[in-house]
Amino acid sequence: RQPERPASCRLQPHTRLVSSPYHGSVIVWLPAIGYRLPAMQLAWGHETLELAVDETNLVAGRRAPIAPDIADPVQAMRDALEHPLDYPALRLALTPDDHVALVVDETIPHLGRLLTPVLEHIRQAHVKPEAITLICPTHDSDQAWLDDLPDEFQDVQVETHQATDRKKLAYLATTKEGRRIYLNRTVVDADQVVVLGRRSYDPVLGCAGAETSLFPMLSDEATLEEYRTKLKSRAPDALPWPVQQEAREVTWMAGAPFFLQVIPGTGDNLCGVLAGPLESSGAGQTLIDARWRCEYERPADVVIASVTGAATGADLARAFFAAARVVKPSGSIVLLSDVTPALGPSFEVFRRHDEPALALRLLMQEKPGDLAVGYMWATAAEQARLYLLSGLSNDIAEELFTIPLQHAEQARRLLGGNASCIVLEDAHKTLAVLA
Repeated sequence: RQPERPASCRLQPHTRLVSSPYHGSVIVWLPAIGYRLPAMQLAWGHETLELAVDETNLVAGRRAPIAPDIADPVQAMRDALEHPLDYPALRLALTPDDHVALVVDETIPHLGRLLTPVLEHIRQAHVKPEAITLICPTHDSDQAWLDDLPDEFQDVQVETHQATDRKKLAYLATTKEGRRIYLNRTVVDADQVVVLGRRSYDPVLGCAGAETSLFPMLSDEATLEEYRTKLKSRAPDALPWPVQQEAREVTWMAGAPFFLQVIPGTGDNLCGVLAGPLESSGAGQTLIDARWRCEYERPADVVIASVTGAATGADLARAFFAAARVVKPSGSIVLLSDVTPALGPSFEVFRRHDEPALALRLLMQEKPGDLAVGYMWATAAEQARLYLLSGLSNDIAEELFTIPLQHAEQARRLLGGNASCIVLEDAHKTLAVLA
């Protein structure tokens, strides 16, 4: 007799008929009756883990068909520059005497390679390299990507935005709500502004990139300080958040910036490059939602999340934050990575306190520069038990409200019994929401 088994399991017997001493009967030998659960491959770091999850326990998500990653991102950038959305090629809007401000998002993988076709395109309008200024919004990067630029662009100027230096800022205009806008002076004075940014989900900006790369990212310290504390745990939706609406107003005041929107793919790959004026921002958000937004009917007891490719401590926080939206209260989040994150001031606050709620209150009072990172991490720690595989020592990992793992296979132990499960690959890019 075949025993009762879950519908999701497959019985794979190897049968053989043997003789029987009992008249009119046979014995069916089933030497290898086994149940094999459906297996899935979860990429994490630069490795892969096989997970066997009972289909009755797996909470499946609804998402659009996943577009393949771009095979040649450099060519995709060239194509986007030549064929923007409802706009002529960028080079046709330039003259040889123009000064171009090129705002650069340093979180874009292989940034130097992607910048090269942009600079080549601008050069086609006979703009001199020394008339191009690359503007970086933050101080967090060592700018090693500059080494990937060809020698003919070594005369390109590089500037890091200084929000506290009034000489580096210029008054742009006053918004309808009465805010006086001070923006990076090089951007305000430029004949053409080009913004190269990566679309992503953010607890302050909603859907970051495009217009938010200009404002508030390149505004004065007072504005940045104000927005730094406007953190939201709810998921972005189709309606722009207030900061996005204000950013679009500021963008119109700044003239006609040209946007290059990079849509992340798996690992360090890209799945889309989009070019055009401000009106193309909505199309960029549609593309990132199509690739990274996933809806779940119900929360799960356990969320197995991963981070792949080159990642940072901020990416670990984003992954925990994404998983926290779809895990049951007091459930478990397991995050697999090979990252050894640098511990910013928010993490130092964690190490001084035992309770995530207390650490979160202190973060909001002290307002460290990486407040958003601390907010996402502590919010997840309030919602669920956090398990972490990383390059951190066990002692430090425990001080960050996590239970340290020594190897990825330990994640399987949390999938036993009737525990429901959600699997989030590249969780730091994912917008996981409950339907």
